[in-house]
Amino acid sequence: MNRQNANIFVLCLLTFVVCLSSCSVQQRIKRADKKYAIGEYFTAGDIYKQCYSRLSMQKEKATKGYVAYRQGECYRILNNPRAVNAYNSAIRCKYQLQDSTVYLRLGQVLQFQGQYKDAAKNYELYLEAHPNDYAARAGLYACKKVNEWKAEPSRYKVSEAKEFNQKRSSSIAPMFIGKHGDALMFTSNRQERQKGNKKLKRASNVTGQQLFQLYQTRKNAAGEWEEIAPAEGLYGNEENEQQNDSAGKQASNAEMGICSFTADGKTMYFTYSKPINGQDLGAKIYKSERASGEWGEAQEVKLFADSSITVAHPALSPNGECLYFVSDAPGGYGGKDIWMAELEGDEWVNPQPLGPSVNTTEDEMYPFVHPDGSLYFSSNGHPGYGGLDIFKAIRDTTVKDSVVWLLYNMATPLNSNGDDFGITFAGESQNGFFSSNRNDRKAYDKIYSFILPEMEFIAEGAITDNQGEAIAEARLRLVGSDGTNSKMNARRDGTYKIKLKKDVKYVMLVSARGYLNAKEQWNTFDLKDSKTYTMDFVLNPISRPVQMDNIFYESGRWEITKESEKGLSGLVKLLNDNPNITIELSAHTDLKGNDQFNQELSQKRAQACCDFLIKNGIEKERLTPVGYGEQKPVIADKAIHQKYSFIPQEQVLDEAFIMTLPADKQEICNQINRRTEFKVLKTTYKLF
Repeated sequence: MNRQNANIFVLCLLTFVVCLSSCSVQQRIKRADKKYAIGEYFTAGDIYKQCYSRLSMQKEKATKGYVAYRQGECYRILNNPRAVNAYNSAIRCKYQLQDSTVYLRLGQVLQFQGQYKDAAKNYELYLEAHPNDYAARAGLYACKKVNEWKAEPSRYKVSEAKEFNQKRSSSIAPMFIGKHGDALMFTSNRQERQKGNKKLKRASNVTGQQLFQLYQTRKNAAGEWEEIAPAEGLYGNEENEQQNDSAGKQASNAEMGICSFTADGKTMYFTYSKPINGQDLGAKIYKSERASGEWGEAQEVKLFADSSITVAHPALSPNGECLYFVSDAPGGYGGKDIWMAELEGDEWVNPQPLGPSVNTTEDEMYPFVHPDGSLYFSSNGHPGYGGLDIFKAIRDTTVKDSVVWLLYNMATPLNSNGDDFGITFAGESQNGFFSSNRNDRKAYDKIYSFILPEMEFIAEGAITDNQGEAIAEARLRLVGSDGTNSKMNARRDGTYKIKLKKDVKYVMLVSARGYLNAKEQWNTFDLKDSKTYTMDFVLNPISRPVQMDNIFYESGRWEITKESEKGLSGLVKLLNDNPNITIELSAHTDLKGNDQFNQELSQKRAQACCDFLIKNGIEKERLTPVGYGEQKPVIADKAIHQKYSFIPQEQVLDEAFIMTLPADKQEICNQINRRTEFKVLKTTYKLF
């Protein structure tokens, strides 16, 4: 063979190899598409990944972009963080020119990862071509509002239920068995051994993980959850599996989970998927009765005439007459929708989707019906924090001849930017469990517990005299707009604590023999969490003068300053709280300056204070202004002595004492003498 013929032969051989390789890649893409179509996302994603690396960016850009997009779809559905890279690869291949949905999906996975700014940019790109798309609008809205939402969490308290979780596996969708809350069933793909050392496991073509199975546990006398074990009666001997193809005793090679129970806990509905000829061909809902402590042979629940339609995630209404479930059946709104069927005799009839107020073009799953009639479900189509969020739906009874639901996002901490789903409540309470893959690097799901603490509203504080001493004999009277009218005594240390109610206007009157009354008003309206009102009361004595704090004047002046108005406003309140007293309001100066000038200045200051009180509604007849100048120096009490140890208790701060002190201490005494006081003259004003 000459050189020219040899070159031609090599060229033909290379062309043949390239064509063969190209055909091989195309065949593998078709195989991946088939796996994707039947929901085997793990297997499909792995094939797409292999094909992507074998496609040329120059000659097969369109196909390479399609493969990258489909790879991203598989990763997104499986919560694999590599979905972001796959979608970006598709965009680099200009796949968005074929289908701009890549922007929507990239926005969703970025939102799932908490990258809200980047997610918003991709939602905006998608909305340029699809301005009315609900899912994109909801996602963009959520990305802009998420910081506000996080600043206003719900009152629920969430913690991991570690007793149900196992490392390197997922545990999801807990459900109480019956209404008593002492037995629980949940779904998990943990590795467990059965009798004979046989393992309940098989890698799923859907998830790539071990198959999900049903596990149950029960509380013991101490209120602790006992050992977790496979659901009794549903799993049998592996050697008999090939001879029994029903969802019954020999079901260890099938995938089971997401269950619901009748109120008495004797009947269970659950999701069941068994491979046929090695392929997972969708899920069905099965029903099992419990007898002698075990679950009996399960039977399929027929919901559609077309047996190829996938149905899953059953949820019974409290009365057992409605069955909510999830399906992608024709007639829905796109993605997975929540449907409802009615019980007629022994059959479930009239299956229909709940409507656009619940269902979206994305996925709505994991329904649960609370005994109060509220529907809970998870969705990645309504505005949320990312991934699946838990929503509460209440029927809107104001809309006639139509079933409309009002939706409420359950907020943080129940929801996160991860998947939050599979909620259940213990009886009629607001406590229970749910599942989430939040903060898990490999997106394993865990079960979390939640409680809604009872809201408490408390009024508490201390009752003292104006020297800071506790008044043990004080009495309190609480009057509320709800009809509350109660009396109580303060504790020996002068403290008190009273439990209040929500949405009530309160008035509290505090009194003690030999003291003026004190009163406070407040309300408990529009509270979203527990609150303690700390209110300390200072009762002023009737028998001795009371010095008023924070009354200031400019040097040599008597006009009331802005700083002084607050202190005088407190006196207005005291006089209103004690409408039968009259007072002498006196002003005092220090020993500096001319005696006559000090006398006149103090009188003007006392009058200015009285004028302020009159202007604020106090009757003139209740007030007697007196200016004492420097005539009545302070007699030091315990409080003054404790603050200034150089001043003995009972010491008169007159000129004879002050002049014996150093200059700095003289100024302290002068400051103490410069004061405004009041004392009670009568306690019978307008009583007779």
